[in-house]
Amino acid sequence: MFEELRSYLDRRISRIMLIGFISGFPWVITGAVLTLWLRDYGLTRTAVGFAGAITSVYAINFFWAPFVDRLSIPYLATRLGHRRAWVLLQQGIILVALVIWSFLNPTTDLTAIVFVGLLIAVASATQDIAIDALRIEQIGATDTRLMAAGAAAATVGWWTGFKLGGAMALKTAETFQDMGLNEYWRFTILALTAVIVLCNIGLMFVREKPSAERTTDQLASQDAYMLHLQGKQPSRARMTAALAWLGATAVEPLQRFFRRNGAYVALALLGFIFLFKIGEAFLGRMSIVFYDEIGFSKTDIAIYSKGLGWLVTVGFTILGSFFAVRAGIVKALVLSGLAMAATNLLFSALAWTGKSYLLFAAAVVVDDITAAIATVTFVTFISLLVDRTYTATQYALLASIGTAGRTLFASGSGLAVDALHGDWGTFFVITALMVLPSLVCLWGIRRRLGFDSS
Repeated sequence: MFEELRSYLDRRISRIMLIGFISGFPWVITGAVLTLWLRDYGLTRTAVGFAGAITSVYAINFFWAPFVDRLSIPYLATRLGHRRAWVLLQQGIILVALVIWSFLNPTTDLTAIVFVGLLIAVASATQDIAIDALRIEQIGATDTRLMAAGAAAATVGWWTGFKLGGAMALKTAETFQDMGLNEYWRFTILALTAVIVLCNIGLMFVREKPSAERTTDQLASQDAYMLHLQGKQPSRARMTAALAWLGATAVEPLQRFFRRNGAYVALALLGFIFLFKIGEAFLGRMSIVFYDEIGFSKTDIAIYSKGLGWLVTVGFTILGSFFAVRAGIVKALVLSGLAMAATNLLFSALAWTGKSYLLFAAAVVVDDITAAIATVTFVTFISLLVDRTYTATQYALLASIGTAGRTLFASGSGLAVDALHGDWGTFFVITALMVLPSLVCLWGIRRRLGFDSS
């Protein structure tokens, strides 16, 4: 226990927590802010759900992750490092997009709002590629204890950005609304730009390790592709060089993942990662709409769902890292997955009994406890699976597959509630059952993964 606690005193952990915050905050913008902004202008649940589909880009960012891994941002990379340069560029894009958003109106500019929101989501998904690689590369490849602490710190940082950022955004919106400002969302969105600026300042305090070894390994893979292709097309030097670069950049990371694990285990891993968070995402996408419809105010949502939820998440994320190390990664994933599914039933109880502050608090707290433990174990798990030569690409691939279930399917969550004629209780029961297929995938390969306590 003391060894695990000592891990949190490492300076790298505080840096990881900071970049976790930078990663989590944009989800406030494309999540709570966009959702309530559109709802306040009278858009339907189905429309809000499909507008949230812009976050589907998180599920496909592995398509451009290889280029984030290989291509350097001119000028910035030499001064900040490869990873930090990519993050700073995307933060700048988000900042400009927020300013544009502040001049748009959902009743007349819905298409433009969704398009700019998509730009924010793409920039956020792109910065996450670099942020995840930067986090993993702070820690040794075989240091499971520190990797778990790093995953916990990243999760705490992410939820701090998401929960406290969301609480701040909702409280700011309600304050401006109470002041009688008709365009209170415009001023709220402009206020969020200050957070982006502070994130950029904080990024300057995160160190980045030199990339010489990673670059050398990538070039070696490129040379191997070059030799292979030259035997087939010896007269087309430029095309051969381009194909060799593309092969080493985009194909080799995937091939290494399958070679390292074997086809059967690799496919089962991808199935587990894809399915694990679907139920949580369905609940999360519609939770704010549910709270609003059942009668809770923006301040209630900010205090209970965001503020109280953040306190619980911080504490139990750290405990979750201890649990992951002590129980073993696979066992911790299975147990936390079952607990996460079961707690969704508390929201069914809230839906069936009606507005209750006590039940609301209980549902939020228990849900955040199980989600925190499941998330930190999940992040540790996929962090240990990646090859350090292609950190950004492989982690982005695995994280994107996990995000696919959370975004592509969850975008239809509003449609599901409408199809159930607003029967929120049944909807939450369905979300509880969604985690079970993922646990079957994981349990079937548990003895072939090689984790010590699995």
